[in-house]
Amino acid sequence: MNILTPLLFFIFLSCQSSAQKFKDGDIIFQSSYSQQSAAIEEATNSPYSHCGIIFFENGIPYVYEAVQPVGKRTLSDWIESGVNESYVVKRLKDSTKLGAHELMVMKKYALSQFGKNYDAVFQWSDKEMYCSELVYKCYFNACQIKLTSPKPLRDFNIDGPLVRKVMKQRYGNEIPYDEPMVSPDQLFQSPQLMTVH
Repeated sequence: MNILTPLLFFIFLSCQSSAQKFKDGDIIFQSSYSQQSAAIEEATNSPYSHCGIIFFENGIPYVYEAVQPVGKRTLSDWIESGVNESYVVKRLKDSTKLGAHELMVMKKYALSQFGKNYDAVFQWSDKEMYCSELVYKCYFNACQIKLTSPKPLRDFNIDGPLVRKVMKQRYGNEIPYDEPMVSPDQLFQSPQLMTVH
């Protein structure tokens, strides 16, 4: 027998065990390797720059996320793409707000966003989507659950060198200081959520 076989089987079982702890509607957070990720973390004073929502399909956990384009990846692929494969999963504390009907509506709303372009300039319109906007709107638009309050760009830490560089690249001299935005950290800090992993 190949000596790697027992090890691979153990890793598989560990991943399966972790996935079984999660539920539809759980929100997952990570840091990614992009320059934008570093700028988001600088702007929000947070170690997290990306997030998505977990939904199961035929027993397999996927992360629905806003990347290019909006879509889904298996949970294992999503975790592997993050820095040091580190992640945190949070869940709504009040489970009565997120029953089977609400989860169905939320999933349907998320699926309706698939194929949209990633919103690299973080506008609040529904034409394109960025990661935390998708998560926020899945909860708020689909289920009327307000996890946090959008705030204008000017209220973030926008004076750091990485943030200034990315803003210059994206906006030029027309920086939309009053554009409402939601960051991964705002969702992460929501008092309505509890950590499950």
